[in-house]
Amino acid sequence: MHVWTVMGNPRLVRLEMALLIILAVVRETLQGTNEKRLLHYLFIEKHYNNLERPVENESHAIQVSFSVVLQQIIDVDEKMQILHSNVWLNMKWKDCNLIWNPEEFGGITSIRVPAAKVWTPDILMYNSADEAFDGTFHTNVIVYSDGRCSWIPPGMFKSTCAINIAWFPFDEQRCDMKFGSWTHPGQLLDLQLESDKGDTSSFIRNGEWKLLGVPAVRSERHYECCPEFYIDITFTVHIQRRTLYYGFNIIIPCVLISSMSLLLFMLPPDSGEKISLGVTILLSLMVFLLLVAETMPPTSDAVPLIGIYFCCIMVMCSLSVMFTVIVLNFHYRGPDTHRLPDWVRKYINGWLAAGLQMKRHTRDPKDLHRDIVQRSRLRDVVLQDRQSRSLLPNVVETDEDIGLRYENGSYSGTSGVKREETSLMNSQRCELISILKELRKITIRCKREEEDMEMRGEWRFAAMVIDRLCLWICVTFTLASTMGVLFSAPHLIT
Repeated sequence: MHVWTVMGNPRLVRLEMALLIILAVVRETLQGTNEKRLLHYLFIEKHYNNLERPVENESHAIQVSFSVVLQQIIDVDEKMQILHSNVWLNMKWKDCNLIWNPEEFGGITSIRVPAAKVWTPDILMYNSADEAFDGTFHTNVIVYSDGRCSWIPPGMFKSTCAINIAWFPFDEQRCDMKFGSWTHPGQLLDLQLESDKGDTSSFIRNGEWKLLGVPAVRSERHYECCPEFYIDITFTVHIQRRTLYYGFNIIIPCVLISSMSLLLFMLPPDSGEKISLGVTILLSLMVFLLLVAETMPPTSDAVPLIGIYFCCIMVMCSLSVMFTVIVLNFHYRGPDTHRLPDWVRKYINGWLAAGLQMKRHTRDPKDLHRDIVQRSRLRDVVLQDRQSRSLLPNVVETDEDIGLRYENGSYSGTSGVKREETSLMNSQRCELISILKELRKITIRCKREEEDMEMRGEWRFAAMVIDRLCLWICVTFTLASTMGVLFSAPHLIT
């Protein structure tokens, strides 16, 4: 009867619906005050003090689980020896003063409170290079009903890192990040590793460095300042340099420039560009060496591998310039300034040329024919000289006979014709003597020129032999230094 009355009366239906809505709103409002009551219960009623170490027995150590999440390697400053990284710290512990029954507070199992309101471990990076020393952003702490606390503060860290440049740019670096409590010894705060390595699941790839791993090590150490032992955890960021950039911008241009130094021995000495090319190559290598030195720390502990390679190539270029000077000195020597020693003819033009399989080139048949014609002409001149020498005694003998006969009176009645013949013979004899002197001068000059040309040819051939020897020396030195440097590296282009 009552149900029928209610259902039959529309006013009562509306009133009942209004009461249901009010009850629902009131219940929701009461549910929203649970967190407020919980915070009041934890921090006011229980008189929570964030300075108190949250343990039931003060003689026991609070256990803190610690791990890191490596997000990104921002930069590795080789010159300042600093690692810039983006890291999230993950710390978990149990606070006995922050425990409640979720059923009494509307089923709330966790709350978020500022880190300054609760006790937090004073964990810092020991090898921090930041001006503020602590580079973390203090986020809220998640507190669970059973007293478990989880705090994950992110941070931009600058940590010191001993950069080993011995294998640059094929190097691998191990940068340590050492974390530990600054004031709590191991008897009060037991720092434990959550995992034996850092979390790299969300790592952002770096273009210069390849991440190989982040192993972690827990250690207990005694310091001179304090009698207690302190616990620290060291995460080692193991990275490997990607050498593709340095290969295309430094190594390959250096190899090409060093190979150009071999062209010094391809140029003929008469071109006059051998020394200038060698000096230009040497200056180019010096520029590359300065570019590498700008990125390296000013240390004397180790010399980078690429610096050793640059030094080897610069030594080779310097030797090539020195060898070029020696070759030019031999090439432009002549009989007027230097006399060809026997050891040059024997050892350089003989044994060394045979060892390098170098021979003098045969002349062209046209040049050989021209030389034969010139020699035949010279031979004719010499024959005429000999004939003149044979005629000269006859002329002298005829002149003497005429003089004797004239003195004996045989030609006492000679006519003027005989006297004319005698004067003609005397003039012919004078002309033949002058011709003979000129021929002798020409013959001596031709012989000297042939000897000078032959000596210059010996000097130039010696210069060619030395040039070929220096070419093989530089080629061997360049290949040996390049292969030695590249194959001694831990890894090639990656």
